[in-house]
Amino acid sequence: MKSSPTITASLFATLLTIGAPMFSSAAFAKGGAPAEVSTNLRLANNEAWSLRNTAARESGRAPYSLARAVRFKKSHNVYLKSALAIDFTYRKANVTLPLYRGLSPQGENVYYIITEASDFDFSRKLGLNYAPKLRHAVGSAGAMEATLRNGILQFKGNVDFSPERELVAGSPTPFPPSVARPGAIADENYSSVIVLPSGVVINAQIVSNASGHHDRSVGVDIKRRTVKMSLLDGYQGGKQFFYHLVTDVSADVPAVLENGVYAPKLALLPSFGRSTPTDDSALLGFSPVLNGITDLSTGADQGFESLIANGGIDPINVFPVGPKNNIRSLTNNYSPLWDAHVNMWTEQAIKDGKVRRIVGFADLKKLVEEGLVTSAYINPEGAGNPWLFGLRPTGVVINCPVIAHPVL
Repeated sequence: MKSSPTITASLFATLLTIGAPMFSSAAFAKGGAPAEVSTNLRLANNEAWSLRNTAARESGRAPYSLARAVRFKKSHNVYLKSALAIDFTYRKANVTLPLYRGLSPQGENVYYIITEASDFDFSRKLGLNYAPKLRHAVGSAGAMEATLRNGILQFKGNVDFSPERELVAGSPTPFPPSVARPGAIADENYSSVIVLPSGVVINAQIVSNASGHHDRSVGVDIKRRTVKMSLLDGYQGGKQFFYHLVTDVSADVPAVLENGVYAPKLALLPSFGRSTPTDDSALLGFSPVLNGITDLSTGADQGFESLIANGGIDPINVFPVGPKNNIRSLTNNYSPLWDAHVNMWTEQAIKDGKVRRIVGFADLKKLVEEGLVTSAYINPEGAGNPWLFGLRPTGVVINCPVIAHPVL
């Protein structure tokens, strides 16, 4: 059984600070921002229909359409229309998604999910989140080109799901952990950010293959082509239950914390610390908390230290926007590729007893302006992101598609 090396606290700080890139970014940096490739609309249409119809034939389900989509309650505010079922039980939330069959580089069967597409019409045909920022991944070393024949996608990389995930708290504080071993590791060619022959970019994560299943899967049915994946809670716009799904992460320790695939190629996507719709970036800034409250009895637990101290519970991250799947405009700023800007409470805030749960970006902005919250010490030195109140990027991409934001 393949395993990953033990991550000591000191090595963790080094790896996380630089985003743990394993590959040279020269191919991406050489020409500056990656060139965008125009989408072949006719080919994109054919790709969408071939994926849809092949999946329907192999699963025995009727082909996806908005008319046939599962009718969730309006209050459930489900973004991902292709979702087959969602359980909103707090701390046990999960989503059932369609499985697509694809091929590994060696021609073996792999099974994957699709959650986003860079093209508006493509996303609507398959019931996906629309994420136009993904188009900026074209031409970068962080994306992976794939072939598509008769509705079967062939990947140029793969994932090893056989390692055993391990997370051991550090001392005297839980963070950084003394041991962190990812439970799944992508090879150097693998990225879930896939450029189709048409130029459309999709977010497609392998969740099952011959080596095993994704660590967030709680049920895989190959015959019916479904997978049930656990969801994480968060805050957006001052409201809780911003349910999202972590698929893969560009650095190893955060991959362990978020229980996703360690996929270092994601670190080569453009560009950290650039979050406006006009930036040539496939990423969007968000802000995990490092050192929030760990006591569950308060109902205000939050952050990486709480996650580690409480057996891997949700870190309750803070997000800026949700998907806007009815807005075709390229000013639509949603992306599932979250550019981490880890924040932490200052020593003075801790001393004064002002630590609490951060409930949204407006709340975070106020706390930063008041000097109570600042960039985490693990973030590398450099310019702050003006869009994110001057917080510095951590240099880590966390791929976490947003599923729903229910009113519970």
